[in-house]
Amino acid sequence: MDNKLSFSNYFIVGVMLFALFFGAGNLIFPAQLGQNAGTNLWPSVIGFLITGVGLPFLGILVMGISGSRDLRELSSRIHPIYGTVFTSLLYLTIGPFFAAPRTGAVAYDIGIAPFFEHGNGHIGLFIFTLLFFAITLWFSLNPAKLVDRVGKILSPGIIILLFILLVMAIVKPMGSIEAPQEAYQNGAFMKGFTEGYNTMDALASLVFGIIVINSIRALGVKTTRGVLGATVKSGTVAIVFLGVIYVGIAYLGATSTERFGLFDTGGPVLGSAASHYFGMTGTVMLSVVILLACLTTSIGLMTACGEYFHTLFPKVSYKLFVTLFTTATFIIANFGLANIINYSIPVLMFLYPLAIVLMLLTFLSPLFNHSRLVYIAATVVTFLISIIDGLKTFFKLFKMDYFGWVSGIIKVYEHYLPFYHEGLGWLLPVLIVILITGVIARFMQYSEVHA
Repeated sequence: MDNKLSFSNYFIVGVMLFALFFGAGNLIFPAQLGQNAGTNLWPSVIGFLITGVGLPFLGILVMGISGSRDLRELSSRIHPIYGTVFTSLLYLTIGPFFAAPRTGAVAYDIGIAPFFEHGNGHIGLFIFTLLFFAITLWFSLNPAKLVDRVGKILSPGIIILLFILLVMAIVKPMGSIEAPQEAYQNGAFMKGFTEGYNTMDALASLVFGIIVINSIRALGVKTTRGVLGATVKSGTVAIVFLGVIYVGIAYLGATSTERFGLFDTGGPVLGSAASHYFGMTGTVMLSVVILLACLTTSIGLMTACGEYFHTLFPKVSYKLFVTLFTTATFIIANFGLANIINYSIPVLMFLYPLAIVLMLLTFLSPLFNHSRLVYIAATVVTFLISIIDGLKTFFKLFKMDYFGWVSGIIKVYEHYLPFYHEGLGWLLPVLIVILITGVIARFMQYSEVHA
């Protein structure tokens, strides 16, 4: 028998879930989207919300209904080796390769850069990230409840501060909304959809979802149905906060273009807006909150990555992993926010379809009796398309010519795969493969029972 939870229980877990998701990318990408989408803001925002809010919510639900202890166990339904490799790639992506360096770069762009002249940017970034990740390393090597407590205080603080800023943007816009940039002139919805990948929250939901599940179980909810219901209610709290903040920041970005022009990234948008509305006081308050929020996120990511890889390689100490990861994060952070974002996009175009298909398979799993055949077939098809998508995106971003064999495959995909130009070329083939292999799996199991 499950304990009956009160609204306050759901609210507390929901705010915790919001805190897990809310990081550097949640601030900069909707702001950048707003600046670039201009008058095509709303279709872009809807697409962004599907991948930036909807998919993370589904990821949490997936962990709840799967009964798996962690992502590695869940993805091992395809194959144990795949489970280890996929989970490791995911941890590295949301850890030292992209998300963690982004915390330092965003903290610098929003919290420090506004107070210094632009000419000293590289030196300033180096000094700041050296201190930022030295503190990250110290706390990660010496886990303390202080970080959790600061995080719990910061979450409502960030929400309140952002809401004040966003209300001001609505009541007294900084300027009119400009025409959309080229990428958003046609297909704004799908552009927003793929931009939502950049938050990395759907990937993070598969890693951190178990934290939410365990919190709900600790409140006395034990059955799968009870956990799923409580997850839905708590998750709703988190996604409402995330959704409102995303929409507000995107609108803020759209109204900032006339006054400040286009920024290379969304980082300076919030700082410029805070200075516009509240002067130096607003800039300082925003800087302190964002800096501390990015720091606690960075510590959480380093700790999670260190713990995962230590369980994978027990002979290598947790402290050594954390030291290596933090050092790598510091180096990558100094490439600058724009470069970190650019290098992450091809990886996300590869990883996101695999993560989405894993979620889809988990939901549909009872229909094909959890057959490994369906898991393997759907994942192989997704891999063959998403790996080319990742390479294609890499070549385009860095203005390189396709390799001969890559060019041939892309032409075939463009010709035969529906929605390929929208970044969803994998969707229809995967659904067809799930249907066919699902029927085969049911038939094979029926034949075995009646043999």
